[in-house]
Amino acid sequence: MLDLTKLAQQMQGMSQHLTKEAMAAQNRLSIAQELLEAAKNEQQELLELEESWCDRILFNPAIPIEPLGTYPLINLPPKNYTVLATDGSQIAPSQHEIAYCYLLNIGRVMLHYGESRYPLLDSIPEIFYEADDLYLSRQWGIKTEEWMGYRRTISEALVLSDLGCEWARNNSQNLDYPMLAMVDGSLIYWFLESLPSEARDRVLYPILDAWNKLKLAGIPLMGYLSASRSNESLSFLRLKACIFDEPNCISNCPNVGLGGFSFTEKAPCQSFEPLRDVIFWSSILGPGQRSPLWQSSARILDLYGDNTVYFCYVNVGREVARIDMPEWVAEDEEILELALGMMLAQVQKGYGYPVVLAEAHNQAVVRGGDRASFFALLEQEMIKAGLKNVGTSYKEARKRGSIA
Repeated sequence: MLDLTKLAQQMQGMSQHLTKEAMAAQNRLSIAQELLEAAKNEQQELLELEESWCDRILFNPAIPIEPLGTYPLINLPPKNYTVLATDGSQIAPSQHEIAYCYLLNIGRVMLHYGESRYPLLDSIPEIFYEADDLYLSRQWGIKTEEWMGYRRTISEALVLSDLGCEWARNNSQNLDYPMLAMVDGSLIYWFLESLPSEARDRVLYPILDAWNKLKLAGIPLMGYLSASRSNESLSFLRLKACIFDEPNCISNCPNVGLGGFSFTEKAPCQSFEPLRDVIFWSSILGPGQRSPLWQSSARILDLYGDNTVYFCYVNVGREVARIDMPEWVAEDEEILELALGMMLAQVQKGYGYPVVLAEAHNQAVVRGGDRASFFALLEQEMIKAGLKNVGTSYKEARKRGSIA
């Protein structure tokens, strides 16, 4: 139980701290805005600097694909279109349960607009219990629980591509009927950077294959990030903020700027950190406007091939969201505008968050009652198979009750 009396004592002075932080944040925002205005006139020179010194820069600036002053309004979506999304949930493995296994539940949603078609709202469960599913990852030093999360990411991508491609095949006569596939979160899988190459390939390549199937089917893909903490686009302004003639971080600032900012020491180009992209662009973009397109410079994208990730920021009304997309979506202006229009319409229909993503989450989520039913069904099957002494550990059984 939370002791609110003790907690209140620790909160004394917190309001004063937040007031000071708000003033400092406003100052950082002003610095970034001035740098953006100056960078608009030197964009090509800054791009050349980045290209020449990329191997000596200790941060990863995103690359603007459009002029920095580009803030177009997003067009309305067509009357007839379809959006689809997947999301996943899981029951993690536990040695205290009746069997050591885990469950993935992938929610599927397909919504149609402009025609009288029934939506698709369901989920696909899959149980993992074989030795390879449970212990294969340990050869790479990856826990089963962590590997389960990676398998979930793979399953979300595979189910999404299968759903979209099947619909496209069955409705090939509606060639002018646009579609959009959406996922919750970034298309840049940062966690892959720390994985051994063999484990990384087992996760990444199936996902990229799924994206390629969507590409062949003509279905654009977008990742929607609410409250993104990224500062990739602002990192480009660090090139302008650099006080040296050459942005050679290794020689000029060898002890600062590694992996972001330091609370004790900052490089001159970090004057506006830790400002986030969404805060910055919310001060510039009006409702329905988007930022310029950016190409991410995340190192993991070297393995993505033709699916390297581009992104932009969109003022969707209640917030500024980051929208990720593969290269083949960003490079086709017509597809890009159609996809952004459908995405923005989804946010408006969902009162601030894409309705198709919210529904996919609702289909996927495994609630307490679902968990109990899963293990009850599993227990029945184990008893039918002739297994004896089926039950939870004494610790788990005791935690489910209380003498208080």
